[in-house]
Amino acid sequence: MTTLKAVRGTRDLLPPETALWNHIEKTARQVFTRYNFGEIRTPIFEDTALFSRGVGEETDIVSKEMYTWEDRARAQSEKPQSLTLRPENTAGVVRAYIEHKLGETGQLQKLYYVGPQFRRERPQKGRYRQFSQIGAEVIGPPSAGSESPLRDAEILEMLATLLDELGITGWTLHLNSVGSSADRARYNEVLRAALIPLAPQMCVDCQRRAVTNPLRVLDCKVPEDQPIIETLPKIVDSLDEASKTHFAAVLAALDAASVPYTRNHRLVRGLDYYTRTTFEFTHGGLGAQNALLGGGRYDGLSEAIGGPKAPGIGFAMGEDRLVLTLQAQLDQNPAPPQIADAFIAPLGESLNPAALALARELRRQGLRIELGDGSFRLKKSFETADKLARRIVILGEDELESGILTVKTFASGMQTKVARAELAAYLSAPSND
Repeated sequence: MTTLKAVRGTRDLLPPETALWNHIEKTARQVFTRYNFGEIRTPIFEDTALFSRGVGEETDIVSKEMYTWEDRARAQSEKPQSLTLRPENTAGVVRAYIEHKLGETGQLQKLYYVGPQFRRERPQKGRYRQFSQIGAEVIGPPSAGSESPLRDAEILEMLATLLDELGITGWTLHLNSVGSSADRARYNEVLRAALIPLAPQMCVDCQRRAVTNPLRVLDCKVPEDQPIIETLPKIVDSLDEASKTHFAAVLAALDAASVPYTRNHRLVRGLDYYTRTTFEFTHGGLGAQNALLGGGRYDGLSEAIGGPKAPGIGFAMGEDRLVLTLQAQLDQNPAPPQIADAFIAPLGESLNPAALALARELRRQGLRIELGDGSFRLKKSFETADKLARRIVILGEDELESGILTVKTFASGMQTKVARAELAAYLSAPSND
């Protein structure tokens, strides 16, 4: 019989690695809460039209990478519905904003999410077909200040804070403006014309993008194409005055908050809904695919999927990239392994129920407890406990009757008697040498 394995492009996350994932998510939630964001949870699959209309028919995500299927019709008179596993979360958040009429509150909606996304990409280090993203969006009616450059700067300052609090050092913030939808359309035509004589010298993807979505040419990572891309027109020359003024205000706010950045005229991002501010945070420890996270402003997305005018800005960060970066830093300065505060060793199977009751009592006081089994010989309990915990608590008939437990601390070799009422405090102490 063939051994079943995880599907290509997916993977299992196991301890102790999951502890790092939980640390990242916990830190993100804490930071977002301080900035008054609330959590939103949208469905893992949506109507395919949401992504084709919102993300863009000619983007690589929609044209090549989505997991789409026809759902069975509920009645013979109905047509099957085309459904898609979400390849990104912004479109779903904006769909929820529209569906639940959040704009009618007249207030900015500051929403964050944590969850899996799905794209049929070529699997590689830090990039999987099922991947987890942490992201946030600020959306609202113009009357709530949703178009303000201050919203852009606040998101960027929040991200700088999050990376710092995660302990990620050496990051770089890349910034650009792709202008209004009119600016973007104008630049697309300038770029398309400039690429006519150059595209035949470029990679196959760039040759296709030069016709269907010229902006994506600027995202190309093929080394041989870089000298050609450097000669292409810059989008800053296609911006109108309003877009230039908006971008200048974003930079001024970042300067006031002492958030460092680098202007990158090639940074355009590939999704059709982006307008004005676009950004990426990169890290040198990730190699060629060095983006930690990215995002930007999407002032026309709500209208594109049938909603009211609701300018917004947001970002998404791939947790795999954050984990790789933190693991690289931890490899240089490894943290001590996480072990239990104590291992409870019952002396005989008849004491297993009492051992469980003691473990419950200690765990409810915040201690990390590993529970042994009365079928173990005492030597095996000691050997197991030495690998898993800082101390071993021996629970025999005498200990159960007297309420005085025998505790050994492995680091010091010290063995002592501790009253059950004082056991939690004793085990909580860093050492009792």
